[in-house]
Amino acid sequence: MDKKTSTTPQLLATIGMVLLVGLHGATAGAAEAAAPPAMSAVAAPPAGQYQLDKSHASLLFRVSHLGFSTYTTRFSRFDAELTFDPSNIPASKLTATIDASSLEMDQAPAICLTIVKGPKMLDTAKFPEIVFRSEKVRMTGAKSMEIIGTLNLHGVARPVVLSGTFNGGYAGTPKMDPQARVGFSAHGSLKRSEFGIDFGVPAPGTTMGVGDRIDISIEVEFTGPPLPTPAGDSH
Repeated sequence: MDKKTSTTPQLLATIGMVLLVGLHGATAGAAEAAAPPAMSAVAAPPAGQYQLDKSHASLLFRVSHLGFSTYTTRFSRFDAELTFDPSNIPASKLTATIDASSLEMDQAPAICLTIVKGPKMLDTAKFPEIVFRSEKVRMTGAKSMEIIGTLNLHGVARPVVLSGTFNGGYAGTPKMDPQARVGFSAHGSLKRSEFGIDFGVPAPGTTMGVGDRIDISIEVEFTGPPLPTPAGDSH
């Protein structure tokens, strides 16, 4: 084999590497060119009245089942109104209303849903709504807080404290989302027996039944005042 023949594989390998590097660079450049531009800075949300964005909200609760698992389910229909000022969060006021009959129990036997919604437990025919009204907001950090209020459940009104976090917000973005938006996470718990719902609560010292303690997890966004119309824009 002559010198020319022996160097051909090395030459081809070198050319291949150059082409691969060039192709990678071109692809990366194209990806960078095609990437959407970063969002510009947005203004902070204004003070005002805010309404729940139901498409970005969830209300989950968890309860022990026989001590074997923590059953997680949700209410699918609820609404809330919020008076909010990001510069004075403790002045916030919140009212939330839940349709008690919207309790969901995916894959559960029909008899379970009948019991939970029936007279032995929620009794949704007699008590169709669950209502929470805030009475005080106490800041525990820059964006964390305790939301102290009254929960009316099953015809019984009792104090409940939620631990909340203000996740942020903005005044809106033109055309895409032209209203102010704010978001919160909140967690809390209650004993259902304190609201007169004690059917199936385990006997002391056992876990055989449905737990007394209910853990609540809330994720919500609210929409508020619209963006101001630019001066000279009559559309």
